[in-house]
Amino acid sequence: MIDGFRRRRRDSDVHPVVRAHSAGIVVGGLDKVTAQRRAAHDEPPDFKPPEVAATEDERDPVIGDTDERYEVARGDAPEVPEAQPADDEPVENTDDHTEETIDEPDEEPPEDEDDNSESPKKHRKHRRSLKEWLKTRTKKQWIIIGVIAAVLLGGGGYAAYALLHHPAKPAPVVHVQKKKAVVVPKPTTVASTLTGLQVDPSVNQLPVTGLMIENSTLARPQSGLDKAGVVFEAVAEGGITRFLTLWQDTNAPYVGPVRSVRPYYIQWALGFDAAIGHVGGSPEALADMKSWNVKDLDQFYNGGSYQRIPSRAAPHNVYTSLDQLNALEAAKGFGVPHYTGFERKIDAPSKTPNPTSVDLTISSSDFNVHYDYDATTNAYKRSEGGVPHMEIDQAGAQTQITPKVVIALVMTQGIEADDLHTSYGTIGSGHMYVFQDGIVTEGTWTKTGNTAQFTFADASGQTIKLNAGQTWITAVSSTGNVAFK
Repeated sequence: MIDGFRRRRRDSDVHPVVRAHSAGIVVGGLDKVTAQRRAAHDEPPDFKPPEVAATEDERDPVIGDTDERYEVARGDAPEVPEAQPADDEPVENTDDHTEETIDEPDEEPPEDEDDNSESPKKHRKHRRSLKEWLKTRTKKQWIIIGVIAAVLLGGGGYAAYALLHHPAKPAPVVHVQKKKAVVVPKPTTVASTLTGLQVDPSVNQLPVTGLMIENSTLARPQSGLDKAGVVFEAVAEGGITRFLTLWQDTNAPYVGPVRSVRPYYIQWALGFDAAIGHVGGSPEALADMKSWNVKDLDQFYNGGSYQRIPSRAAPHNVYTSLDQLNALEAAKGFGVPHYTGFERKIDAPSKTPNPTSVDLTISSSDFNVHYDYDATTNAYKRSEGGVPHMEIDQAGAQTQITPKVVIALVMTQGIEADDLHTSYGTIGSGHMYVFQDGIVTEGTWTKTGNTAQFTFADASGQTIKLNAGQTWITAVSSTGNVAFK
């Protein structure tokens, strides 16, 4: 193989400069600098003896292959040892040729290799610096680079300007909704001074109207009794009872029959600053009406506010209405009343009602009273003379009287000087029974004067408050006249 290689070199017409360069790359395995130095100073190339070359050819499978495997390209060719000339072949003298150096600016000199290296090393790929890269750009490339740079600089400048000078977005306005104070609406109603029922405030400015209602057997059933706010019951004469009915927050278009007045009824009415509608009265009562300056609505002098009905015989046929009496009060100038009502409370019915039956002995069997507690309505159904006590309206419909509160006042009972009319000791105090909520409370009643209101206290001296609604008060002569179970 070495002989073939030498034969090709001898037969080819190679310029001395190229031959010197090739000798440094192929034959001598020299780097470019060493080859140029030897060519400049006419130094002979290194040749290896054939024995050494042959040995290396056997070690290197690439060099020991056919001639076509050898390539000389950009310093990457494998090192081929310089073959020694044969004895019969003359050796070409290359010292007479002047070697030229071929500069390869894009080629970096190969690194120095160790002469004892068994295999050739590849040259490292040359990395050009930015400066070298810029020097090799064309004019067109420089224009493109300039445009790109202008765009980048302009965009970056605008972004910086926008970032620094763009007005900051206003902070979001957080509307803190203040919690509105819970305004508790003022009640549109108030408790009635008379009954404790809820009414328009203007109702308490109306006059309290008292009306005397007969209770003889010929007067039954009465009209309007079930609608009165407060009812006082006592004997008028001969054991016959009579009622003082009081009105302010309720109305009745048909009330009667109206009868005469007695002194103790007047005293009870004065505690409410009430006007009194009546048809005459006992001599003592008529005198008291004047001396006590009572608001008098006597039918004898105000006949236009009353009428006699044809269905009943006199004196059991005088009837009126609250509208008529209110108009009469207004005509007389009886305005806003000044009084203290009973203290009221909310219903509190007992889960185990006791007593549920009440009996009040007033006089004879026709006038004695019985009550049955009704848990459904928390009220007391009234009976009189052994039968339900009914009321009748103008159309003829009847309803049993059912008060919410029943009170029995124990007070002294007597006869006036005429030996006809009954008298009661209404000023002072005495024992009492209050029936409400299905239970009974015993205590003391007190009335200090004609215009003073009744007060009710329990055994501990605490005020006994009453349920709102109709209150029925009966005068009895002793505690023995009150029974309940």
